[in-house]
Amino acid sequence: MTVFDLPEKGKRIKHLEKETERENFWQDAESAKKIMQELETLRGEIREASELETEIANLAEMVQIAGNDEELKKEIAKKLAEIEKRSEKLEFETLFQGKYDRRNAILSIHSGTGGTDAQDWAEMLLRMYLRYAERKKWKAKIISETRGQEAGIKSATLEIDGPLAYGHLKAEAGVHRLVRLSPFNSNNLRQTSFALVEILPEIDKIEEVEINPADLRIDTFRAGGAGGQHVNKTSSAARITHIPTGLSASSQSERSQLQNKEQAMKILKAKLNQRYLKEQEEKEKKLKGKHIEVQWGSQIRSYVLHPYKLVKDHRTKFESKNPEEVLDGKIDEFIEAYLK
Repeated sequence: MTVFDLPEKGKRIKHLEKETERENFWQDAESAKKIMQELETLRGEIREASELETEIANLAEMVQIAGNDEELKKEIAKKLAEIEKRSEKLEFETLFQGKYDRRNAILSIHSGTGGTDAQDWAEMLLRMYLRYAERKKWKAKIISETRGQEAGIKSATLEIDGPLAYGHLKAEAGVHRLVRLSPFNSNNLRQTSFALVEILPEIDKIEEVEINPADLRIDTFRAGGAGGQHVNKTSSAARITHIPTGLSASSQSERSQLQNKEQAMKILKAKLNQRYLKEQEEKEKKLKGKHIEVQWGSQIRSYVLHPYKLVKDHRTKFESKNPEEVLDGKIDEFIEAYLK
């Protein structure tokens, strides 16, 4: 189903509308919220496509009566440019065909090699994605965060809630490399730092993987942060470990231990789902006789602040000579280049 499949979208809207009419619809608030979000997105896409069709028809009429009217020709050219821009946006929406593209995203950042510089770099990336979400008018919440000893963060996990959030942000998964003059080095030497960005779709339930409660270990601890009101005096933060795989997830953003357990479980489900999908992919590659590379990953993008200024994506070759703007959350062009 693409953005132009209006009949299919109409059927999906009718199905979702019937769901909302159920008596117990709002009993599961989380599920209801996702249905309402999808409904709103689909209605918006149908409205946009229908409006565009009407405008194209109106433009065709204007062309027929334009004749030698120069003012009308200018107006036609202006409207045509607007229609092309809106058509490109709709065409871009057709790229989101993945199973989870319409889901919310769980974004994790881990500082890599580079010591304090790498931890500071991880925090710069955290700010970049928070600003990006803000620009997209998405909701972003820090679920868990481990601060560095001197500066920055060792790791952080964000929940990003918005239309096609995972579809967009999956382009960001991989290693991000920073080159700059180190603010933490007394000799002000050039430093290269790395950080890993992981992107997961939010999963309600995993159909392919059964989670046995006996395989889960739940630990509670005090939520810590930068200090002051961010430090909790009770053990409200939670970490859930799936013992057979060793995968774990934690949450410290909620006030109650129960809410943090639910949040951590949501992340753990996403991790288990990703693990399952990777295993299936590797099995397929083996059957096809393809070589499988298991590695932390070479950088997908480099951000150079010295001796020159450049941000370059190594997969698409797209680049920007304004790293300050990119680090302020203007990464749409990088994401679009990757998806296209």
